[in-house]
Amino acid sequence: MTVGQRIAQKRKELGLSQEGLGEQLGVSRQAIYKWESDASLPEIDKLVTLSRIFSVPVGWLLGVEEKPQEEAPASGELTEAQLAMVQEIVDRYLAAQPRPEPPKKRRFVKLCAGLAAAALVVCLFNLFSKLDQVTQDYNNLSWSVDNINRNVNNQIGSITGRVEDILKSQNALTAEWSAELASTDLTANTATFAVRVVPKTYVEGMTAVFQARSGEDIVELPVEPGPDHAFTGQITCPLADQIDLTVVFLTGDKRETQWLEDFGYLYTGSFPDLMLDGSLWFDMVHRKDNLLPISEAPGVRVENYGEEGSRSPWGWSPEPPAKVQVGLFRDKKLVMWYEERTEEININGTPTDVPAWFRLQEVELEPGHEYCEALLYTDAYARQRVYVGEAIAYDAGEQRWNSSHGGYDYSQDPADWEF
Repeated sequence: MTVGQRIAQKRKELGLSQEGLGEQLGVSRQAIYKWESDASLPEIDKLVTLSRIFSVPVGWLLGVEEKPQEEAPASGELTEAQLAMVQEIVDRYLAAQPRPEPPKKRRFVKLCAGLAAAALVVCLFNLFSKLDQVTQDYNNLSWSVDNINRNVNNQIGSITGRVEDILKSQNALTAEWSAELASTDLTANTATFAVRVVPKTYVEGMTAVFQARSGEDIVELPVEPGPDHAFTGQITCPLADQIDLTVVFLTGDKRETQWLEDFGYLYTGSFPDLMLDGSLWFDMVHRKDNLLPISEAPGVRVENYGEEGSRSPWGWSPEPPAKVQVGLFRDKKLVMWYEERTEEININGTPTDVPAWFRLQEVELEPGHEYCEALLYTDAYARQRVYVGEAIAYDAGEQRWNSSHGGYDYSQDPADWEF
């Protein structure tokens, strides 16, 4: 089997989809598809992670048959089996003791029993010492094996890189190619890419189709050969966080597809990097009831980490027509919008007005729900993004409201929120 077939086999045995495996590895579904179709090989750190997920050696994934070594206890403590053995020795010794003799023999019997007990203690001490030495030897052996594994993995990584280069050169349908982002149109929410491809083997009458997969959308651009048999063009597709570009060569009824490049986080990257500086947990941590009070100064502020010199904690607000709305949410459903006000603060001895957002009324929080402050950003093109701030939930064990990070995902897609 190839590396890709082994990955596909183990993934299916675990009942994982390509997308599910990709989430565990921190890669896209397309990357898993390329590995399983042998279009590319995983990097060495991904191979190590795959071996852990699949519970197989790295060498097995690369076609080197190995059997995982059985693990032995690495701590200095006795195992349950060793303790049972010691208990059995003691029980047998006690069971073998003679019944009480007449008084005139008891002193002698006690002396013999004491000597026997002392001998048993010495034997057990020696046994424990030997067990400790065995454990230490095992730990030393494990350390040596780990060093060997690291060296082997480094060598495999070097081999993997060379094999991947060979596979790419053998499987490539192109002699040369380039694909780069030419422009984005935020009004139309689209991205345009400039693509140039020269086939490795040109056949008279050959044409090509550039494809852009953007989320669930696939856009195609037919192109004709130009000078030096090069196919060039600009393809436009919806702006998304995962866009894959491919070329399909057409010769009569024959179709050959070559993956070119993928682009990530283009959509998210078109929004500012905002952070909400709230006080939700601080407002509730010392309260004995469930009433979230009216906001006091300082209010909730917004920071923009993407603008030059904007990382100060003094507050930020966008230029119209873009706008920011800050609110309180329960389980991602709007409870109330906050009111934006101008707040005067002292910055380096100078009174300065900064934007801030305030709750205008108390809110009765309900245990069993998760509350958070979040901002809804609407840009000049009417596109929206949610930025999640502080979240709290009631801790029944501590009987107070506490910071929370696990009740729901922190998706920035407005479709996942109700407001």
